[in-house]
Amino acid sequence: MPADLGLVMIRVVIGGLFMGHGLQKLTRWVGGYGLAGTAGYMESLGLRPGRLWALVAGLCETLGGALFALGLLNPVGSVLIGAVMLMAIARAHWGRGPWVANGGWEYALANLTVVTGVALTGPGAYAVDSVLGRTLPVVPILVAGLALALVVVVGSTVVAPVPAHGSQQTG
Repeated sequence: MPADLGLVMIRVVIGGLFMGHGLQKLTRWVGGYGLAGTAGYMESLGLRPGRLWALVAGLCETLGGALFALGLLNPVGSVLIGAVMLMAIARAHWGRGPWVANGGWEYALANLTVVTGVALTGPGAYAVDSVLGRTLPVVPILVAGLALALVVVVGSTVVAPVPAHGSQQTG
């Protein structure tokens, strides 16, 4: 029972925050740059067309955050969030070292670790999947989803190397 409460706390907080990050990218809600501003940032990272990358990132964070928070379709929400974190690590943070104080990748890696750990552990008793008695094959979906995300990240870096940039927008 305490473990299930811990899982719901992690899911709701992390999932809710990712929903907020996604909405910032898609709209100007909660202090965001909206799709146009986020598209400009994506272009500054060498991701073109920026609007497409901004839309994908925003949708992955919003939908992934909602699924993760609800404990619905585990591990799909984790894969969507994890894909964005892998891209953020590679395109926005990698060259700055590990520490977030320098714009580094530690926070994105921590988020990736949390969503992957919850996916592997399961969403707990207080999750929509548990209420519905639904289970998906976690390991194959998680491995395939994150492997595909890694291919996209590496491919994006081969097609458009990461430019030197000074922007501090994260996500």
